[in-house]
Amino acid sequence: MRLRFCLLVVLGLLPTAAMANVPPPPAAARNCQNTGTFETWLDKFRAEAAKTGISKATIASALDGMTLDPSIIARDRRQSFFSQTFAEVASKLATKGRQQSGTAAIKKHQVHFAKAAEKYGVPAAPIAAFWALESDFGSGMGKLPVLRSLATLAYDCRRGEMFRGELMAALRIIDRGDLKPAEMIGSWAGELGQTQFLPTHYWNHAVDGDGDGRRDLMRSPADIIASTAAFMASLGWRRGEPWLEEVSVPAELRWDQADLAIQHPRSQWAKWGVKKVGGAALAADALPASLHLPMGRNGPAFLAYQNFKVYLQWNQALTYATTAAYLATRIDGAAPVSAGRAPVAPFGHQEIRDLQQIMKGRGLYAGEIDGKLGAGTRAAVRAAQLKLGLPADAYPTPELLERMKSR
Repeated sequence: MRLRFCLLVVLGLLPTAAMANVPPPPAAARNCQNTGTFETWLDKFRAEAAKTGISKATIASALDGMTLDPSIIARDRRQSFFSQTFAEVASKLATKGRQQSGTAAIKKHQVHFAKAAEKYGVPAAPIAAFWALESDFGSGMGKLPVLRSLATLAYDCRRGEMFRGELMAALRIIDRGDLKPAEMIGSWAGELGQTQFLPTHYWNHAVDGDGDGRRDLMRSPADIIASTAAFMASLGWRRGEPWLEEVSVPAELRWDQADLAIQHPRSQWAKWGVKKVGGAALAADALPASLHLPMGRNGPAFLAYQNFKVYLQWNQALTYATTAAYLATRIDGAAPVSAGRAPVAPFGHQEIRDLQQIMKGRGLYAGEIDGKLGAGTRAAVRAAQLKLGLPADAYPTPELLERMKSR
C-alpha cells in the first residue's frame, strides 16, 4: 500500500507485508553513514514539531525517553530478494481460509460495508481482501513500538526525509486524539492498524466511521472499513467498475499488446480471441482493459481494468497487487484461478540475474542486477523477445536465456 515496495514474507520466504509499501532508495544510499548523535537530532525534531503547532504534551508523551533502535536500521538496509511466481504467491496468500474469513467479515459488518460502498463507491470484497492480507483482520498488525521505529528511520541517513514526515504525522494523530503513544504498536516500517496505513495516510484518510470522535484503525471495524474505502477512493477507485477478471487466451495473439500500460476496449480483446474462462464471450463493449499475463502467455491470464491501478498504488509490487486483486475476486465469488494454457518453465532468481546481465550488456536493460522481475526487467525481456522473433509476452524463459547467451 501507499509508498511501500513489496516483497512479502510467505512462510518465511519473503519480507513482511508490513514493509511492503516502503520503496527502496537508490542502491548507494544503503551504505550511507549517519553523522551527529540521535539525541541531538531528536532535540531538533522536537523543536520542529513544536513550531508546526503540535502540543508540548503530545511531544513529551511520544518522544520522552526515546532511544535509537539499531535493529530497525539494519533491517531497513538489508536486501533480500526472492523470486516466486504469481501462482506460488497466490497459493500462499490468497488462501481458501482468507476467502472464507473475508466472506464472514462482510456478513458480520455488512452495515459498515454498505455505508462505505454508498459513500465512497468501493465494494466490500476489495476492502476485505486488503484487510485479510495486511493483518488477517487484526491478528497480525505487528508487535513493535511504531514511534521508536519511525524516530530511528527518521534519524537514519537512508530515508530520513520521508520518515520525518511519517513521524510528524504520527504526532499529529496523537495530538488529534485518535491514538495514544502506547497504542501505536505495528510494523518495523511504521504502518499502523488493521489495513496497515502509514501515518501520513492515517492522518489524511482515516475516517471516524462509528462516530465516537476518534479514528481508531487498531480496533474499530467501522473506522477500518470506512478509512480503507476512503483511501482507495482517493487513489482513483471507479464506482461500479470491475478490477480484475480471469480470461482464457488463444494460442496465437498479439502478445506485445499484453501490457498494463496498454489498454484496448473489451470488444477488441474479444475480436482477438480472448474469452471468459469456460469459453463464454466477453462483453463486446468499450470498457478499457489491459491484458495482464503475470506468468507469460502460458500462465494465468487476466483482464485488468482501470480499478486495478488502485492496487498498484496501494502496493507497487506487481505480484502482491495481482494477488490482492485476485483474492478480492475470490471473496466476490469468482472461481479459483486456472493453471493457464500450458506448464510455465521455472525461471528463478539466479536466472533472472543472468538474463539482466546479458540484456544490460546488449543495451536492453539499464536497471540494477538484482534478480527481480520488475517492470524494467519485463520491458527489457519484451524488447529481447522482439529482437529474437519470440512471442513478446515480457516473461523470461529458459529458451530466451539460452538464445541470448548464444548470440
